[in-house]
Amino acid sequence: MNTDLFNFADANENEGLTLTSDWTPRWQTSVAVYGYNWGGTLAEKVLASLSAKLLRLGAITVGGAAARDNGVIPKSEGFFDYDQGFKLHGSPFVRGVEVIYGQHWYWYSTAQVLTLNESTRFYLPRDWTWSLGLTGARSHFSGTGAEWRPSGMTRLGFPLASWEQRRLGGNVFFAMGTENFAQIDQIGAVSSDTYGGGLRFQFTGRQDVTGFAAEQRRTQNRTELSFGLTYGIRF
Repeated sequence: MNTDLFNFADANENEGLTLTSDWTPRWQTSVAVYGYNWGGTLAEKVLASLSAKLLRLGAITVGGAAARDNGVIPKSEGFFDYDQGFKLHGSPFVRGVEVIYGQHWYWYSTAQVLTLNESTRFYLPRDWTWSLGLTGARSHFSGTGAEWRPSGMTRLGFPLASWEQRRLGGNVFFAMGTENFAQIDQIGAVSSDTYGGGLRFQFTGRQDVTGFAAEQRRTQNRTELSFGLTYGIRF
């Protein structure tokens, strides 16, 4: 569940349900359904993906989505990701590094958007993690030329407490960038800074709850407050 509150528009709300299945140690599928209420307009989306683990060559994920968009979400999507991890033996500061590269295409009723994403996660001692991410978004609207917009983020994850199988962890993050998506809540080009954090509580070996909150400060004195909750169960 996720809610976005704005000082210039009606609230956005969306809920989703995802089923991820590990068929073999190498093959994994994921199917998800989402419902949106954006500015009083309802929309739905179905997403599916397939992942293959290529032994020492990393993992590749390909997928797509289709939606009853009603003009507020993409009509269709396509994406792929490549994920590769490395162990660093003998390093006292970094135990491992994970690098993910992805491309995501969004087809709106009046626009096309391509994002190029690169993120790097550093696994630090005592289960701390530090992530850096860069995104380049190429937007093309009907009757106009294409334009690239950059953005970036950083996140620090850390453990807080543990009791037998129960574990509590947290994270803080910061993101900044520019967008040009022209949706109900993003009219034209937008520059923003986002501050936030989250908590994850694993209360059994198979169940956990994750929550987050973030504040985004945009140009033209516009603000957005986001918060959400995820419940996970493994069986």
